[in-house]
Amino acid sequence: MSWPTLHSSPSVVLVLPSLLAGLGLGFSLIVAIGAQNLFVLRQGIHREHLLAVVAVCALSDAALILLGVSGIGLVLQTVPWLIVVVRWAGAAFLVGYGLLAARRALRPSGATLHLETAASLLAPMAGGTTVQTRPARTTLTATVLTCLALTWLNPHVYLDTVFLLGSVASTHGDGRWAFAVGACIASLVWFSALGYGARFLGRWLDTPRAWRILDGVIAVVMFAIALSLVLPH
Repeated sequence: MSWPTLHSSPSVVLVLPSLLAGLGLGFSLIVAIGAQNLFVLRQGIHREHLLAVVAVCALSDAALILLGVSGIGLVLQTVPWLIVVVRWAGAAFLVGYGLLAARRALRPSGATLHLETAASLLAPMAGGTTVQTRPARTTLTATVLTCLALTWLNPHVYLDTVFLLGSVASTHGDGRWAFAVGACIASLVWFSALGYGARFLGRWLDTPRAWRILDGVIAVVMFAIALSLVLPH
């Protein structure tokens, strides 16, 4: 009776290195601060529709990664005008989202994380009576649409995910799908950690001033990314 050896399982030799390579490159590309990451961070801190946001981001990344590995990136290189259209559409959306963040920073609503706690839902009124109050929440539909726009209207997503990951995956030959799986795992782990880990920032975002600073940073980053998209490349 002979026991299987590493040499008798060539698929293991191909799959594991490709999987780890995809995991590493996926993390290196997705960790960079950007519009999508900032949106996930804000939703995580505000605790609004977080599961839906993480799911949309992870599934969108997985779809783009699989498109790139399947060779669609090579096809898109033959229609460069499509990238130009996506670049300007993405820049316009980022400017609009940046303006909304800037307005929140300049004209804050006064909302803090404490508004979402049970103790703060009772606001005192004149005469000693209390009424239940809740901060205004964005609808699930609006949140999902914003998340989809920040993902699919961002040319950097196509350059990094479809073109770059797709090109690197092609060098792994038969292990390219394992490479894709590794990149998809990196995306899922990162967005989950970013979204659900954001709530630990609550004590630093316990005042309206902290939220104004966060929204100001978001606005600046959005404008900077939009400008980088329309400048000559």
